[in-house]
Amino acid sequence: MKLVGSRIAARLALAAGMVVLQSPVPAGDACTALAKFPGAGENVVIEEAREVAADATKSTPTHCLVSGTMSPRTGHAGIHYGIGFAVALPAQWNGGFLFQGGGGLNGSVAPPVGAQFAGERSALARGFAVASTDSGHRGTGFDASFFSDQQAALDFLYQGVARTTVVAKAIIARYYGKKSAHAYFVGCSTGGREAMMMSQRFPDYFDGIVAGAPAMRTSFSNLGLRHATMALNAIAPRDADGKPQTRAALSDPDRELIVHGVLEACDAQDGNRDGLIFAPAACTFDPRTLQCPGTKDDRCLTAAQVEAVRTVMAGPKTESGIQVYPGYWYDTGITTTRGLPGILAGPMIPEGPVSGTTMNVEAAAFTAMDARAMLGDTNAWTHLGTFRDRGGKLIFLHGVSDPWFSARDTVDYYQRLARDDPDMPIENWSRLFLVPGMGHCGGGERTLDRVDLLSAIVGWVEKGAAPDRVIATGASMPGESRPLCPWPRHAQYERGEPREAQSYRCEAGP
Repeated sequence: MKLVGSRIAARLALAAGMVVLQSPVPAGDACTALAKFPGAGENVVIEEAREVAADATKSTPTHCLVSGTMSPRTGHAGIHYGIGFAVALPAQWNGGFLFQGGGGLNGSVAPPVGAQFAGERSALARGFAVASTDSGHRGTGFDASFFSDQQAALDFLYQGVARTTVVAKAIIARYYGKKSAHAYFVGCSTGGREAMMMSQRFPDYFDGIVAGAPAMRTSFSNLGLRHATMALNAIAPRDADGKPQTRAALSDPDRELIVHGVLEACDAQDGNRDGLIFAPAACTFDPRTLQCPGTKDDRCLTAAQVEAVRTVMAGPKTESGIQVYPGYWYDTGITTTRGLPGILAGPMIPEGPVSGTTMNVEAAAFTAMDARAMLGDTNAWTHLGTFRDRGGKLIFLHGVSDPWFSARDTVDYYQRLARDDPDMPIENWSRLFLVPGMGHCGGGERTLDRVDLLSAIVGWVEKGAAPDRVIATGASMPGESRPLCPWPRHAQYERGEPREAQSYRCEAGP
């Protein structure tokens, strides 16, 4: 049923981050009655409101699932648009609300579970009401055609999550008869950018935010990927059509040699040779130490390979030396060919294959600064005083081996956030954690990519317990654990069993 609310109420609710409370419905009919949800000032079509039984195989509890579309319309080129959303309302509610961030270019409504960075138990399993959205369009992969529609572009860039938040809070209030006590946002990649966007443009919507590997400025991170690809293309063998075979620029033995060199130079800096580099900023590896003194074999790199590696890891710079996008830290996942390939393995380019061997970085940077990108980017804005002063807490997480978005870019933002806000020490309200060996939002041949930041952010918001360290584990490291320490501190081995987190302290870093 299509239900239209007051336009004035919609503007007021959206501007203030408030919900439009309704009288609670009878408990027995609470879920199905949401089919008549009045919209909280939005044009909302509820497509489904049904009870979902607990499923032990999926670790999901009994809950009410509400699915719908906000502002359905026919847009540019006759394409149907609208902000699709879903809200899961657990029978045993803990009083909290969690917004599950999206990924890629969104385009579909993911099941609202809230499993990301939640450790062993999802937000829904813990009793949180959870919401998700497609951010205003339907699509798969990296289909960016929706940008031709103005409103669809605006919804993806920042409005869709905000509008869904208002409606989700109103649905929660109607179903339970009261507002959520606290609101949280957890996302990675695009979801990390959305998380940052909420802290920057909608500072009173969420109490605690977790931004993982944020896609802060994709036009520039893609520039970094193209720059890396072209550096490898320049030394890669050609196929029958003369196109460079990027992956073959470095052979498997070459990649193993590089990782071995990185570990030899930097693994012991944290006190334990365990295949993990916890202080990447202090890593002193220089690929020139691997250069062949004579004939090339599997024990050394050619001069051209060494230069290509150095060019990739340094990141794109203009001819005058201006750093356009940060480089990448030497880490154990930079050469992986599994899943999303490491930055030295021939990176995947969402814009399509790159066959060039040179780049005019200055011209590429000028092109990257288009209006659409600037509207949705979150890299520049560091004025978060309103969010901070109302008690908001912000946690960042980034894998050191992430090829898609450099961890150094997130560190740079965090440092500027501290510099530009002298009124309060940043550690009082924001923390950054780096994960050695981890790729984009997870994964890695040896890494600690399982971490419970949901408990960390909840404990900080609701109990004032700042996360001085969080314990991480990983499927690639069975039986092992390590602490992740807030930047610039890092885990340093102290004494005891080196496979256990309790044997490490957090030590100041460079």
